Amino acid sequence: MTGVSRPPPDRTQARRQEADMSNHVYRLSEIVGSSPTSVDDAIRTGIAKAAQTVRNIEWFETQQIRGQVVDGGVAHYQVTMKIGFRVED
Repeated sequence: MTGVSRPPPDRTQARRQEADMSNHVYRLSEIVGSSPTSVDDAIRTGIAKAAQTVRNIEWFETQQIRGQVVDGGVAHYQVTMKIGFRVED
């Protein structure tokens, strides 16, 4: 133990978050974002494009990262991810 004191968790906020999520139903879709710049940009590109046609995207989970190598250097990144979106009532 380092002796660093931490404030107690905000139980009200935790309960509010539980209540907010407890009755939601989510669907999953798998997408692949790509970018010549970076993994981060591939993720952001994929999410931005999906958000043009899918409402209520609330989270993503990366599944696979791959890339193309040209002349010994990384030329392109691809990130396969699952996106979770809330099903509307």
